[in-house]
Amino acid sequence: MNFATIDLDADTVAFWAEVRAFFDEHVTDEVLENERMHGGGFDEGLHLAMGQRGWVAPRWAPEDGGAGLDGRKASIISRELGRSGAPTILTTTTLLPPVAIRMFANDEVKAEVLPKVADGTVRVCLGYTEPDCGSDLAAVRTRAERDGDEWLINGTKMFTTGAQFCQYCFLLARTDPELPKHKGLTVFLVPLDLPGIEIRPVETLGGERTNFVYLEDVRVADKYRLGAVNDGWNVVSAPLKQEHGMGDSDGASGNAAGSLYTRNLARFYEAAVEWAKQTADPDGGSTDARQIDRADVRADLATVALGIAMATAAPGPHGRNLAADLIIRDATVLFDLIGPTALISHGQPDAPLNGLADYVFRYAPGTAIYGGTTDIHRNMIAEQFLGLPRSTPRG
Repeated sequence: MNFATIDLDADTVAFWAEVRAFFDEHVTDEVLENERMHGGGFDEGLHLAMGQRGWVAPRWAPEDGGAGLDGRKASIISRELGRSGAPTILTTTTLLPPVAIRMFANDEVKAEVLPKVADGTVRVCLGYTEPDCGSDLAAVRTRAERDGDEWLINGTKMFTTGAQFCQYCFLLARTDPELPKHKGLTVFLVPLDLPGIEIRPVETLGGERTNFVYLEDVRVADKYRLGAVNDGWNVVSAPLKQEHGMGDSDGASGNAAGSLYTRNLARFYEAAVEWAKQTADPDGGSTDARQIDRADVRADLATVALGIAMATAAPGPHGRNLAADLIIRDATVLFDLIGPTALISHGQPDAPLNGLADYVFRYAPGTAIYGGTTDIHRNMIAEQFLGLPRSTPRG
């Protein structure tokens, strides 16, 4: 791993200052408090302000609503977005479906959706997972039946994070139950204001909100079908590759999947370093002894810092898995370093690090299942990078 510094030209340095000032202005205490209270992973005011600058999709061409930035400047936006502590879940996931929309939607739907995704006025959630299907995406049971120029859709989706803020759901449905499970699937871009759709919240241990989406006799025009009937697995593959960090990132989330999971750990680490500098060591033997002066404390902090750097730099599913493993391990390391008061949540008297320790410790376990479980990603690494045989035959 190369830890050498990178020399930035004056234009890039000025751009970085502009980006930092933008997030300092728009990520207010109210934005952060609303996220702590509701865990929606999204702030509309911030998102629209980013859209006005082309920063929702900064690598998209200006004629498509983006800012036409290179990878380095897009990465700066990603870094400052993470540093700000702003809610970012929906900002990230809403850029996955456009990969397939560009490839498989008709011109009418492209014109209806893509420019508004870029300016922030349209968001798209992912309608993949279902109850009892777990990470076996091809086992979905939501049915779509043809009825003239429409489709009648019935079923339930879960973990549709951000659906309450979205206008469309990128939904995978079964259109032919007689075909092998990977063959009888079709993808639809379902408008979420259609009759028969109900969104119900699900609160998580980490304080985040996700959703159930219930569809009962929902009529969707055929123009919202993406790709050919029963070719859904092909349609959904491109966004899945992007989500798993194996595509070219064109958003503000950066191009290393691990960076998405290490943002909160990095914030925890930086706050813990400041805590160690300012907190007395009761066993230090002098009145000015600090926690940071202890060799074991410095060793723990160095281990966490190295892990963050590794997970952020590692590509694709490697980085995603490493980040999940490390945030679970290192959130515990930092939590133990602070001691029992780390249990005190934000808003309570004497909460260390303003409650960040409690939040990240609760957030960490969920990273093992987001975007597909770590076991699924280990299979990807084994099959696609190491050339090992499939763990299970494909039906």
